[in-house]
Amino acid sequence: MIFTVAIDGPAAAGKGTISRAVAARFGLRHLDTGLLYRAVGVLGGDPVTAARGLRAEDLARDDLRSLAAGQAASKVAVIPEVRAALVEFQRKFARSKGGAVLDGRDIGTVICPEAEVKLYVTASPEVRAHRRWLEVGGDEGAVLAEVKERDARDMGRADAPLRAAVDAVVIDTSEMGIDEAVARAAAVVEMVLKARR
Repeated sequence: MIFTVAIDGPAAAGKGTISRAVAARFGLRHLDTGLLYRAVGVLGGDPVTAARGLRAEDLARDDLRSLAAGQAASKVAVIPEVRAALVEFQRKFARSKGGAVLDGRDIGTVICPEAEVKLYVTASPEVRAHRRWLEVGGDEGAVLAEVKERDARDMGRADAPLRAAVDAVVIDTSEMGIDEAVARAAAVVEMVLKARR
């Protein structure tokens, strides 16, 4: 079965947690595409060379979830040659047999516009900053400033800006617990799967 679930949204909206839960619930493979960009950013050196030579073990680094890695990812993601080098990997993963869930910033709009399910997971900047602050600590005001700066960069870039696909189901997790958000996403996937049977 070829079946792609594309989950997009800004940082700390809950898309990674939702993606992993949906993949587990339906027996699909999962790819956090942000890890590709985080790995390229953290590897240093020439980002284009790093993207072209990215290996699976590069995605297993312990430092990829740090705030610094997120900022580095956002910076290298605006480089068209980096994006091009990583697009083919993502598309092959998405359309391989057995089905897949991919989460990122441009899965439903650029990487897999043909995805059977498209979700856009979001939350207010304040809620997302608080969640990120709980993870990484530090000054909460500074984390909010970084979240807003990253949103502006991700939404304002010329190549594949962060936005909801026109046919995406938007899930705002600002007032939701994780169980409710996962249930909402899973219900959409289940509905589409049933329609295909």
